[in-house]
Amino acid sequence: MTRVHIVGAGLAGLSAAIQLAKLGVDVIVHEQSGQAGGRARSFHDATLDCVIDNGNHLLLSGNMSALGYLATIGAQDRLTGPDTARFDFHDLGTGERWALELDEGRIPYWVFKDATRVPGTDVSDYIAGLKLLIPGNATVSDLFAGREVLFRRFWEPFCIAVLNTQPDQAVAKLLLPVIRETLAKGAAASKPLIARHGLSDTFVDPALTWLQAHGADIRFGARIANLKTGGGQISALVAASGEELLGPGDQVILAVPPWAARDLCPDVLAPTLFAPIVNVHYRLAPNTVPRGIPAVTGLIGSDAQWLFMRDDVASVTISAADAIAQQPADEIGRKVWTEVAQTLDMDPKSVPKVRVIKERRATFLATAEQIARRPKPETSWRNLTLAGDWTDTGLPATIEGSIRSGDTASRLVHNTLS
Repeated sequence: MTRVHIVGAGLAGLSAAIQLAKLGVDVIVHEQSGQAGGRARSFHDATLDCVIDNGNHLLLSGNMSALGYLATIGAQDRLTGPDTARFDFHDLGTGERWALELDEGRIPYWVFKDATRVPGTDVSDYIAGLKLLIPGNATVSDLFAGREVLFRRFWEPFCIAVLNTQPDQAVAKLLLPVIRETLAKGAAASKPLIARHGLSDTFVDPALTWLQAHGADIRFGARIANLKTGGGQISALVAASGEELLGPGDQVILAVPPWAARDLCPDVLAPTLFAPIVNVHYRLAPNTVPRGIPAVTGLIGSDAQWLFMRDDVASVTISAADAIAQQPADEIGRKVWTEVAQTLDMDPKSVPKVRVIKERRATFLATAEQIARRPKPETSWRNLTLAGDWTDTGLPATIEGSIRSGDTASRLVHNTLS
C-alpha cells in the first residue's frame, strides 16, 4: 500500500495529514517531541497553575484555510470573538482609547467619518494605502512613514504584529494578501477570533482525535535524523530506531522548521534569518479581573502589540522583540506589567504571577532577501514536498499560512498518487 510520511506535527503537518486522510490515503506522522502543535500549542504552567498557550494568535474570519481546517475536525465552535469586526485600541502614550468597527461590504464607509477613523487621521491617510498595490520591494516605512499619526497608530503596529519585523526592514508587499483576504472584504471577513480555551484545545487535540479515527499512524518521540536518497528520490527515513524504507510510490512531506529542513536536505532553499516573539502571561488574583475589558486590545506606544484576556489570565504578545528577548524574564515581567496595568486600570507596582515565553526564531525575517529564500513546495526529489509557514505560501508566517501550506502540499502529493 502506498503511504505518505509526514515529518513534523505542527499545524502544517497536521493540515497535510488531515487532507490526505480525508481522501483515504495511508498517512504516517513522525513528530520528534512528545506533543503536536509546534508553535501553536498549550501546556499547563506550574508557576501560574493553569493552561496557557506558548504563543498568542489572533485570527480573522476571512482566514478560510484555518476555518476550513477547524470545520473538518469539528472544532469551528472552539473559536470565539465579537459578532462584529470591532477592534479596540489603547494608546498608552496619550491615554486615548478607541475602537474601529468595519462596515459590511467592501466599501469602507468608516474611513469617511471623523468618529470612526483612527483619531487624528483624515481620508487622505487611507488613500495612501493604495501604494500597497505597486510596492515592489519597498518597506512599510518607505511607503507610509510620512503619514505620521496613521503610521504610529496603524501601519507600524500592524506590520510588527503580522510580519514580526520592524517596518524599516519589512517588505510591504507581504501585507497585501492579508488585507485582500480580510480587511478589504469588509466586516464579514474581518471579525477577530481567538481560541476559546487555548490553541491545543482548538487546533491540536481535535485534529489528533480526527486523524486517529481516520486510521492515521501518529508517532511521537520519533525524530527523523536523516533522509536517505537514491535515484532522484527519498529512499528511506532514518530514525534512532532504525531505517524505514520507502516503497516505490511512497511520498514524504517535510513539515519542519526551515533550519531543520536544511539539516535534513542541505540543498533546500530556506530563510536563514529569524525574528523573536516574546509572550508574557499574567495570572490575575481572584476578584481583580476588570469588567468590560475586550478579549483583545491593540496597544499603541508600548512594547507589546496585543493584550489578550482569557478568564483570569492577561497575555501580551511582543513581536520583533530582538532587544526585549535579551532581557531576563523577571525584568520583562515587571516592565511589561506597567503597560498592561495601564490598560487594565490596575496597580502597576503589584505584579501578578507571571510567565515569560521567548520564541527566539518565531518567524523568518520579512525582508526582501529572506522572502526571496522562501521555497516552492516542490523539490528536486520526486517524492519530497515541503510544507510550513516559511515556504512560499504568498502569506506571512501565520497560522493561516501554515495551514494553507499543508493543504497545498497534500494536494500536490495526492495529484502525484492519482
